[in-house]
Amino acid sequence: MKRYIQYPHVAGTASRQAHADLPPGTYEREMGKEGFFGPAAFFHHRHPPTGWSRFEGPLRPHAFDLVQLTTPVSSPWDAAPLLENAHCRLRWLVLDAPMDHLARNADGDELLFVHAGTASLYCDFGHLEIEAGDYVILPRGTLWRLEPHGPLRALLIEATNASYMLPEKGLVGAQAIFDPAMLDVPALDDAFRAQQEQGPPGTPAAERGWQVRIKRRQQISTAHYPFNPLDAIGWHGDLAVCRINVRDLRPLMSHRYHLPPSAHTTFVANRFVVCTFVPRPFETDPGALKVPFFHNNDDYDEVIFYHAGDFFSRDNIHPGMVTFHPAGFTHGPHPKALSRMLVQTKPATDEYAVMIDTRDALELGSAAAGVEWPGYVDSWQGGT
Repeated sequence: MKRYIQYPHVAGTASRQAHADLPPGTYEREMGKEGFFGPAAFFHHRHPPTGWSRFEGPLRPHAFDLVQLTTPVSSPWDAAPLLENAHCRLRWLVLDAPMDHLARNADGDELLFVHAGTASLYCDFGHLEIEAGDYVILPRGTLWRLEPHGPLRALLIEATNASYMLPEKGLVGAQAIFDPAMLDVPALDDAFRAQQEQGPPGTPAAERGWQVRIKRRQQISTAHYPFNPLDAIGWHGDLAVCRINVRDLRPLMSHRYHLPPSAHTTFVANRFVVCTFVPRPFETDPGALKVPFFHNNDDYDEVIFYHAGDFFSRDNIHPGMVTFHPAGFTHGPHPKALSRMLVQTKPATDEYAVMIDTRDALELGSAAAGVEWPGYVDSWQGGT
């Protein structure tokens, strides 16, 4: 039980309700503990907290345009890392042809988020058709491969030495955001049975041996089989590959209060969470904020992958981009979004985005350097 020193207090000209009824002409900034779960203080500033004239030092934020990463790979283990730490590893998968081998992650669960394209997924548990907007959880140890039906672009999020779980939904109940009954699992169907007798794509019929490329401690070992290891005739248990599409998520909402990003948590792992932003109505209370509030996020690095739509709190961001805000960097709505802080021009948001909040600092991977927007930090300057 954590016993923080807590003493709710109001000083000076301030709102008594967070994220609402701000003193006229002010900008709210939250400073808190444990992300958005611990004690917090809310400051009202005369100027936007990101209104600097120049920003220097390693705390600067980053933006990456993954659309520029166009070179296809033949294996998910060939996808270069974008961001990583001891508990989480992000890679960008560009796959234009069927995998000619099976992959197996012995380092942790893999979360596949499909950004563009469709594919057939074959794994220990059967066959599953996947498409843009799908989250696919591949439990640690699963054998799997993809046969894309054209170019496939996907974000791979590894829970290193850990498992993906569902968040605790508390008072709203286990069926909030999405009912676990909405999770799809692969089928032992005709397509799965047919592939059992086939060799790797592109190999002669006489050469039906399969490779399994196993990743452990970021090193690859290869097991060679004279048959297709995806030869199960049945299975039972309470562990499986599962899938849900972002279109099936039903976000928590309040018409009088701007909910923090943690309200949109989709999956949790060891020392990081995955949240999803999907279209929702804007707050209708006249005094409620209609944009994200400024915050330092002192306990978590924040990564957002922009999947589709119009990103209402950002400027010069298009689908396929990633922003990375290190813990301690004050951020919130982009300057151009501040004019719509209390009054929006349309009734609802129109965005799909994946957010990864990590408790441990992320390092830039080899895929990041060539696709960074170096002027991103300057895009935060000013604004009223």
